[in-house]
Amino acid sequence: MIGPDMADPPSGELPVTGYFDRFSARPGGALAVHVSLRDGGTYRARLERVISGDPNPAGPGLRFEDLSHRFDRTLPGHRQEIHAGSYARLPGPRAAPGPLSWTALVWMARPGATGTIISQEAGLSQEAGLSQEAGDTSVVLAIGAAGAEARITWPGGRVILASGVPIGRRRWVRLWLSVDPADGSVRLGQHAQGDAAARIVTVRSEGIALPDGGIVLVAAEKAAAPTRHFTGKIVAPAIFGGTRACWTDPLATVPNPVLAAWDFARGIDGSDIFDAGPQALHGRVLNLPTRGVTGALWSGRETCWRHAPDEYAAIHFHADDLDDCAWDADFSLPIPEDLPSGAYALRLSCAGGEDRLPFYVLPRRDGPHAPVAFLASTFTYQAYANHARGNADEAYAARVRDWGASPYNPDHYPVYGRSTYNCHSDHSGIAFSSRRRPILTMRPSFLTFNDARGSGLRHYPADTHLLAWLEAKGIAFDVITDEDLDDEGLSLLEPYRTILTGSHPEYHTLGTLDALQSYTGQGGRLVYLGGNGFYWRIARRPDLPHIIEIRRAEGGIRAWAAETGEYHHALDGQLGGLWRRNRRPPQLLAGVGFSGQGLFEGTHYQRLPDSYAPEHAWIFEGVEGEAFGAYGLSGGGAAGFELDRADFNLGTPENAIILARSADPPASFVTVPEELLTHISTISGETPEELIRGEIVYFTTPSGGAVFSVGSITFCGSLWRDGFDGPISRLLENVVRRFAG
Repeated sequence: MIGPDMADPPSGELPVTGYFDRFSARPGGALAVHVSLRDGGTYRARLERVISGDPNPAGPGLRFEDLSHRFDRTLPGHRQEIHAGSYARLPGPRAAPGPLSWTALVWMARPGATGTIISQEAGLSQEAGLSQEAGDTSVVLAIGAAGAEARITWPGGRVILASGVPIGRRRWVRLWLSVDPADGSVRLGQHAQGDAAARIVTVRSEGIALPDGGIVLVAAEKAAAPTRHFTGKIVAPAIFGGTRACWTDPLATVPNPVLAAWDFARGIDGSDIFDAGPQALHGRVLNLPTRGVTGALWSGRETCWRHAPDEYAAIHFHADDLDDCAWDADFSLPIPEDLPSGAYALRLSCAGGEDRLPFYVLPRRDGPHAPVAFLASTFTYQAYANHARGNADEAYAARVRDWGASPYNPDHYPVYGRSTYNCHSDHSGIAFSSRRRPILTMRPSFLTFNDARGSGLRHYPADTHLLAWLEAKGIAFDVITDEDLDDEGLSLLEPYRTILTGSHPEYHTLGTLDALQSYTGQGGRLVYLGGNGFYWRIARRPDLPHIIEIRRAEGGIRAWAAETGEYHHALDGQLGGLWRRNRRPPQLLAGVGFSGQGLFEGTHYQRLPDSYAPEHAWIFEGVEGEAFGAYGLSGGGAAGFELDRADFNLGTPENAIILARSADPPASFVTVPEELLTHISTISGETPEELIRGEIVYFTTPSGGAVFSVGSITFCGSLWRDGFDGPISRLLENVVRRFAG
């Protein structure tokens, strides 16, 4: 790929990039293509089929089938901006002449956060577009480096004042601004819960004019182009008539006459904001701030917002929230009626560089269908979307250059948003991920790691190891996706004799798990080709199909921990966290579940006695030796990085056979925390060291279905050994051909 010199890491925007309106389509359908061209001009868009996405010269290499005869256009382009930062947009109240006050309760996870809490400006209507000029009369109540601050602007005048006392972390603080135009008095106050007294600053100014109606923003200002976004929680923003000298109780209710009192306890599972005041000034939040979070009144007696919404009357806004890039669609990509199901990409190129936008084509609804379907882990790709790991150093950059890999690492492009493995600026975890943005990690040839023993691929590019293997073996297959499965359910799986997962099907909804469980329960055959799968529960909502939500509740290896009391999703109200803690351990479906993890390195498997039984001989036909898989493009071994094992207490079927087990785990490997009771004892009674193992498991279901699981993320990386040969390739070919036959 053409790209910048990574020795001088870039920041800002890619020369050309984009995204589709969804990850998949069917023949006869179309995908909307949203493109941004950083420097303007023209760009070329052409269709390719993705065969292999591994740029390692020791592996199958980058392989694409040129389909420019199907689609090849040169188009005018333009730069499209990204407007990050969440906020609420509301109609401003109409008020009789006289004094007015603005107030809210705020909470910050870290000291030093700044931003606007509530602003009101005249000259705009609620229906005004962002292109309309803002009014010249406005009020802003904000937090600055010196504590609460306020700014009042009117034609010919301005008042600015600050409390002079910085606001501390993790305390609820009442802020208020009272203005009386008649005598010119302006009073700014802040009072932290638990403090004996409030901090109040008063000034006077002549000729003050206040906005009447217009637009109110919460957590931002300047309605025409919102800016100065606040990162932190806000409760009960309100506007009332009269002035307030002091708030002896920071949590006291807003006094009458109330003009607007926005109640964040209502509609927690949606984007609407409701006003409890007399003018019913309802509005919406934009860019998806986090709801279902503990508020100033949270008592700890309930831990689910559905049971005590008043205790969850807070919204956690973030300056880097991004729901949707909201770019204009440049064109529609038609999916030809005769285009086979598979993995494809739209290759965008311009004078400054290029990018590939991957997508999948499902089969026609009425068929024909291949006997095998690859279930692309699009929910997992989305959870990891733009994961900034901080590992794009010079050694990584040198490998990227040497291999011609994707030069665009999320470390250098924060503008496209981060992943659910990153944190916001206040160190709160990123709970939402959108697919309506460029996803740099979901690209052919993207390197996650500078893998000393292999290619360092994960997720989308790692799964092309399996696709290239299917191609090489001449096994006909279709592609379906997690999102399609959640939308369509069991009917999407029923045409297939066997379903293959990718290397890391980690994130799932109740709908996808139910469909897969029903599939094997009624005779379908599942091949689970990864590790750490079926692990985290995610939430979706029909009106936000491009969004997934994750709450990293107690247990599990986690990039961050949800705040106490914030374990339930906002989108569906259900308990988040591990499926294991939601009565759906991975062992129930796949026979194995997460057990050990280490660095991105692998080891081999050792056959167990049951693998030699006559009834299982077909699985190992042509596989020589007791030890196998000590090689591979993912960490150098077929059993590595994240390992799954059987556990009959967690749901592994009693008839399951453990055929092989990983041996000699690398020194970096540890037991996953959900297995530990103490540092030396585990739930199962085994030692922590004994639980560091991956297992290959096979079982049948009463209806004639079957499940084959490999218990390792790095397994598919070992399909290649001087070509798609060797014991790992032979083992999988035996299983897939039998299951598909």
